Amino acid sequence: MGTAHLFKKFANIKVGSVHPTHGKEASGLTANDQKIGDLRQRIPSFKCIVGCHDCCGPVTASSEEVARLPVKTDAEHETALADYNCVYLGKHGCEVYNERPLICRLFGTTPRLLCPNGKRPVYMIDRQTDQEIDQFLKQTRQVLL
Repeated sequence: MGTAHLFKKFANIKVGSVHPTHGKEASGLTANDQKIGDLRQRIPSFKCIVGCHDCCGPVTASSEEVARLPVKTDAEHETALADYNCVYLGKHGCEVYNERPLICRLFGTTPRLLCPNGKRPVYMIDRQTDQEIDQFLKQTRQVLL
């Protein structure tokens, strides 16, 4: 999927951060926060090419994932989107790597989002986890990063 297609796809989505405060359990986590944590643990990891940012374009994330990220200005969002980049892509790569959204973690681990450079984990994500992530992304409010 080319970046022009992504830009058109996300053109009508509101840009910015959402910080949910309701629906949290005693632990301070929502059911979605817990689901995100579970899914993150089940996504295989692999070594990317140093300096490669081919998968770091505009993406969406759930409001719970966005709440974990630093707030960016409207100008920062506009600049990143105009360059078909993620607002968290800095000079040295992802500025929020440890908190990157599920969609970013999926790149290169599923046949649906193959790495353009052929990098991948030894074992691709299992079908069940891939389907659960797909359902989660479809069922949650998504915010353009």
